[in-house]
Amino acid sequence: MNKLQQLQKMTTVVADTGDIDAIKQYMPTDATTNPSLIYKAAQLPQYKELVYSAVAYGKAKGQTVETQADLTLDKLAVNIGKEILNIIPGRVSTEVDARLSFNTEATIKKAEHLISMYNNEGINQQRILIKIAATWEGIKAAQQLEKKGIHCNLTLIFNIAQAVAAAEAGVTLISPFVGRIFDWHKKADGVETYPAYQDPGVVSVKAIYNYFKKFNHNTTVMGASFRNVDEILALAGCDLLTIAPALMEELQGSDEEVCRELNPETSKAMDIHKIDASEASFRWLMNEDAMATEKLAEGIRNFTLDTLKLEQYVQENTAHRAA
Repeated sequence: MNKLQQLQKMTTVVADTGDIDAIKQYMPTDATTNPSLIYKAAQLPQYKELVYSAVAYGKAKGQTVETQADLTLDKLAVNIGKEILNIIPGRVSTEVDARLSFNTEATIKKAEHLISMYNNEGINQQRILIKIAATWEGIKAAQQLEKKGIHCNLTLIFNIAQAVAAAEAGVTLISPFVGRIFDWHKKADGVETYPAYQDPGVVSVKAIYNYFKKFNHNTTVMGASFRNVDEILALAGCDLLTIAPALMEELQGSDEEVCRELNPETSKAMDIHKIDASEASFRWLMNEDAMATEKLAEGIRNFTLDTLKLEQYVQENTAHRAA
């Protein structure tokens, strides 16, 4: 077996792409999208009809230019999600607008709307994860959504305080961002790279995984945002890993042995102290972690920028279609 096949024996592999053709090629269990990935996918010629369908939906349902744009983006995300679900056996993550990251009630409303759109397409909501930035407000929104049977993926995790707060809120899944942690520390330390076992992103995910297994949290851990295959292999055995197509191709190209690095039984035997995940503690621990504070804010800004780009792209296509 190649490395990807070996990895799939111990970890659920998730496609980190909105490119449906790439998903067909690598056949992951699950898939995840975000505004950046949807923006890239929307520009591919084979997905033009998905864009046009979303534009038509927004025009038909929206009462103002703003609501039309909002509905169009929601419909486009659902259109791409539906196409992905026709291929994979598992779940797809669909992201709430990052501009709602500090508004609990608006996040809940948007999540419920996305789920209703999927339901209208005949898709069981058990196959959907609503992706929400792991701000305190986002975690509180996810807590309420989970109680309603809407499962959530808390994204932009950079600090164990975010992870523990999400787990105590009963969130289905979290996505710690390995590569972005690596990027920050590489710049701060003035180095080109780290051995995989010392990679700050890898170390962070291992700590979260061990904590969850030690204290029997049901929330699963999905390592995300990888810069190289060494980071991926250093987390073999993690509940899930979401991997970009280029890195999946690299894993497929080698048949060297993959060793399991994470194991719940090993985690349970560790001496790990509990973390206070109250709001005051959460905010303090984030404040004390410059990397986590900066990368969370940057991630929200970048997802917002890509949402704005997507809005502009859709508007241009609307004008082109009308002409």
